[in-house]
Amino acid sequence: MGQVVHTLPQGLPVYGVQSLEGEIYLLRPKGRDIVEVYDVITYNLLRCLTVPNCRNVNDMKICAHCRCIYITDAITECIHKLGLHNGATQHQWPVNDKPHNLSVNKSHNLLVTCPYVRKIKEFCSDGNLLRELTLHDDVIYPWHAIQLTSGQFIVCHGVGSDVVHRVSKISADGRHIVHSHGGQQGSDTGQYNAPVYLAVDNSEFVFVADLKNRCVTLLSPTLNYMR
Repeated sequence: MGQVVHTLPQGLPVYGVQSLEGEIYLLRPKGRDIVEVYDVITYNLLRCLTVPNCRNVNDMKICAHCRCIYITDAITECIHKLGLHNGATQHQWPVNDKPHNLSVNKSHNLLVTCPYVRKIKEFCSDGNLLRELTLHDDVIYPWHAIQLTSGQFIVCHGVGSDVVHRVSKISADGRHIVHSHGGQQGSDTGQYNAPVYLAVDNSEFVFVADLKNRCVTLLSPTLNYMR
């Protein structure tokens, strides 16, 4: 069983967590100071960042290459791009669909998962739309997508009464499911109940945050259950 080692100060729900260069960034749904920055060793609060006109945050992603923070806004259906340290808004652009979770690929482009239309939208750092991928018909309500170095995608999908709650490896064009893990909603080994977020390590092992089962599942690069 995992053990709690440190706990950051309590407050409003945390909608995103990122770390970079000895600092932890937390995203909280507040009117101001929605990004809290803490020291990774002492957990002391260092500074807060405000996003003007941000109404309903979903996720946050740091791009170390571009030295910026991206934040989704579901009500205004846009992306906010902030400076990494001063928090000044560098840019804001429309997604034209409700955005959910974010990732950055090897080309340093931003991938935005849009669950209601089953799409992944890829933007360059200045907000220009590069492409849209419509996912396979069996991928209902995709929460989060990460692109692998091969060009394929790992996608977690399923919410509420959806028939399928699982993690899928999808072809680079979004049309074919290569591997999958999960299926019918549940709490047994091999099942999920709202798999909402992903992380992929350098060896392409996949960590899946399972919201309703309150656990993290580790999968192999071919999406076999590990623990």
